[in-house]
Amino acid sequence: MKVAFATTDGVHVDEHFGRAGKFSMYEFGRDGYVRLESRVFGEGRDKTVESTKGLGAAHDLAVEDKVEKLSDCKIIYLTAIGGPSAARLARKGIMPVKAAEGAVIEELAEGLMTTIRKSPPPWLRKLVG
Repeated sequence: MKVAFATTDGVHVDEHFGRAGKFSMYEFGRDGYVRLESRVFGEGRDKTVESTKGLGAAHDLAVEDKVEKLSDCKIIYLTAIGGPSAARLARKGIMPVKAAEGAVIEELAEGLMTTIRKSPPPWLRKLVG
């Protein structure tokens, strides 16, 4: 199962879904997890999404493009997300998970792994298989 973390530095979850210029990708299974590539949407922030805010259809298309490029993920950790973006993720079967600003990605990954091994909720058990 692929999991993405919205980050500016690859170490901390410190970004809102729409603004996030980078997502650190991880692959999780019952036996552990590994770090994969980073998916980059912009240097620093995602200027495509930011510059179209308030422009209706143009903004919707920019956000939809980001969701599509992350559609192989099952969970995305972020600091915040707007309702319409959360709904787009949900329609793709992606669970947005809010993390505290500056949360350490490796600690979140370890916590998720512990949950997977010990007592995953039904939705997570289904994802892991």
